[in-house]
Amino acid sequence: MRPLAVTTALLCLLGIAASAAISSPRHIPVKATRFFYAPAVIVVKAGETVVLDLTALDRLHGFDIPDLHIRADILPGQVTEIRLPPLTAGTYDFHCDNFCGSGHETMAAKIVVED
Repeated sequence: MRPLAVTTALLCLLGIAASAAISSPRHIPVKATRFFYAPAVIVVKAGETVVLDLTALDRLHGFDIPDLHIRADILPGQVTEIRLPPLTAGTYDFHCDNFCGSGHETMAAKIVVED
């Protein structure tokens, strides 16, 4: 095979791999129940494309990341998808913002973004 053909083939393969990475975000299941989220700490890479698949196990819960201006209701038995924007390194706290009973104020978790 000629060098130009090999280079072109490699570039095509890299383009396909990059395209697949962009179109296929990592899905992370998150369960909400009185009075916690599981997992309580979600670790992702900086710039990674991530979708949180939120499910309430018992009742209506909320999901609020104040620093990112992202908020959603989590309905029992349904998946609520939250696509996160590419994030920079740091910690992003989230909490339930629908009152779910005594203990509601402790229902919080975090996303840790690593370089």
